[in-house]
Amino acid sequence: MSRTSSIGDSAELEGNLTLSDRLKVFKNSHFDPNAFVTSKCQTMNEKEIRHLCSYLVDLKKASAEEMRKSVYANYAAFIRTSREISDLEGQLISMRNFLSTQAALVHGLSEHARIDSLWAASEDSIADDHLSNLDEGELSESEDWLIELLDNFEVLLAERRVEEAMQALEKGEELATESRKKHSFSPTALVTLETAIRNQRQKLAYQLAEAISQPSTRGQELRSAVLALKNLGDAPCAHTLLLNSHHQKLKSSLPSLRSSNSSCGRAYTVALSQIVFSTIAQAASDSLAVYGEEPAYTSELVTWAVRETEAFAFLLKRHVLALSAASGGLRVVAECIHICMGHCSLLEARGLSLAPVLLRLFKPIIEQAVNANLKKIEEISAALVAADDWLLIYPPAGGRPFSSSASLGSAMASQPKLSSSANRFNSMIQDFLEDVGPLESLQLDGSALEGVMRVFNSYVNLLMRALPSSSETEESLEGSGSKIVRIAETESQQLALLANASLLADDLLPYAAMKLLPLPPRMDEQPKRSSERQSRLPEQREWKKKLQRSVDRLRDSFCRQHALDLIFTENGDTHLNAYIYTSLDDNVEEPEWFPSPILQELFMKLTRMASIATDMFIGRERFATVLLMRLTETVILWLSDDQTFWEEIEEGPKPLGPLGLQQLYLDMEFVLLFSSQGRYLSRNLHQVIKNIIARAIDAVAASGVDPYSTLPEDDWFAEVAQIAIKMLTGKANFGNVERDATSPTASVSAKSVSSIVSHGSN
Repeated sequence: MSRTSSIGDSAELEGNLTLSDRLKVFKNSHFDPNAFVTSKCQTMNEKEIRHLCSYLVDLKKASAEEMRKSVYANYAAFIRTSREISDLEGQLISMRNFLSTQAALVHGLSEHARIDSLWAASEDSIADDHLSNLDEGELSESEDWLIELLDNFEVLLAERRVEEAMQALEKGEELATESRKKHSFSPTALVTLETAIRNQRQKLAYQLAEAISQPSTRGQELRSAVLALKNLGDAPCAHTLLLNSHHQKLKSSLPSLRSSNSSCGRAYTVALSQIVFSTIAQAASDSLAVYGEEPAYTSELVTWAVRETEAFAFLLKRHVLALSAASGGLRVVAECIHICMGHCSLLEARGLSLAPVLLRLFKPIIEQAVNANLKKIEEISAALVAADDWLLIYPPAGGRPFSSSASLGSAMASQPKLSSSANRFNSMIQDFLEDVGPLESLQLDGSALEGVMRVFNSYVNLLMRALPSSSETEESLEGSGSKIVRIAETESQQLALLANASLLADDLLPYAAMKLLPLPPRMDEQPKRSSERQSRLPEQREWKKKLQRSVDRLRDSFCRQHALDLIFTENGDTHLNAYIYTSLDDNVEEPEWFPSPILQELFMKLTRMASIATDMFIGRERFATVLLMRLTETVILWLSDDQTFWEEIEEGPKPLGPLGLQQLYLDMEFVLLFSSQGRYLSRNLHQVIKNIIARAIDAVAASGVDPYSTLPEDDWFAEVAQIAIKMLTGKANFGNVERDATSPTASVSAKSVSSIVSHGSN
């Protein structure tokens, strides 16, 4: 146990260290892997060893990521340094050749000086004549050989017989080297030979460079010329010329490409992408064939490929993407970029990963297209809301049906009913997400979903403005202040606003957003793609919660406005005030017990809405239930929090009496009963009602009256409330009212029943 604890503490401590500190132990020049593993694993059990392996794997991943970031951060400096090193190597080779030439000249001058001195000091004229003749004979032979060699060079260069010219140069260099060691040539002949070799080498290099630069030089001929120039000692220049040759070929093909495909953006994209990336692929093949995987030349190839890719992206943006993105043509932009990414991915087999370059270059233009498309959706939605009659209909012919996916409720398997603006909004969002879907590699799912969230919020703001009296209460809604909206006059139309928002947020938009998830993976890609899908699901769940919060704003606005219509009169007075209850104790006769008019109206409104919602929220009954619950809570919470009401009840000139308490008690029990029977009684509402009753009882007790001595039993309140519900819904039967003298309605005569019914319908 102590060992496990120490390991856990060590892992926790190391988890708080930076990556650099955690890697210090491995950077030590005396690091011994076997000793490290032995020290860690000697006394470990299987679980601890697995923990250590997991820790080392995580550390390896972090180290690899740190190295990748370091390489990318210093990549430009690395390439620049590699190029400078290559240039320096070329300069050193040139300097070595120059020094060799100078040394040969000095050696030749010294030999001449020594021979002249020997000739001057010689006293044997015969020997001198013999030596002079010998030297003249050797010099003559050298001159003949040099003339033949130079003539051979000229012929080979003129006939562009590169391989034979290279062999002749190699033979000449071997003879010169051998002559310097064995002194087989005179100094003059040796200097002449080396000078001729240097001049012919330079002529051959110029000829090869010119051949590489010719557009007609392709394939094996191009590779041979580059290899020959490399063997002449100018490898950096040869590689640069190779890349420049491919660049010139690519550049020469662009004018004809623009003229032949100027009328079709997709055709131009396909042709341009194919030419550019096939040229880069050919350059990579040529470079690999001649230079292998030498880092300096690989880096130059990558730099050149990046530069060509940037030029390609600039051309594509100027001729195709810019106009489409500005006008909101997301589908054209997405299709063109998808084509480019497909061609680019083929280079990965050659070791060139240019996709990050394209992602960086294309992301701004695709984001511009996304934003323009979303703005167009927002503008069209605003225009449609101005003419919407708020009647729920099925999507028009040719519209997008809702998928009957097994993952969604069976009640939503059929096509949904929305108002005309919501149907069009849903269709536009689905089109938008389908267009963004193929651009998964650009990692636009986050910004696309945020954009959908933004336009949905804007649409919900318009729905809020469609509620009656919203012009006075909702002017501050973002993005909707200047929009003209058709008002939803009836309760059915107002509930249609909520039906639009809830169906879009709960089902239609989340289903459309699934297009941004990776496609079902193939068997060989199962772990990776499945992991991507799982990693994005939490983000989409959070996005769906944001959609629902936007719907909650609309629902709260709906409840608030209906509550205000119930509570306040047109003149600003309140229907629900303390006078309703304090005035009852002034009457000589006991009142006819029935819920207060405002609560009767609340009950009738909730009953009508429940009936409408039954047909409108099929499969989404919970939303309708929560709506009725929130509307009831809004009214009762207003009563609970109204300080003026309670000041008059508790401290007013006419305190609450026993009859007023009984009426308030009856009203609260009435609310409890009908909300319970309608199945929208929440725990919060139940507690608020109990608090209101308790506070009213305390107010009566504070005036010196025992409230419990005057209040009927709880069954009385429940029975009167039940009778009220039946009367208000037209289900009451008063044929045998007078048969039970103990009934709460025993005092209710036919006349009083008529008056109650009349009173309840006001």
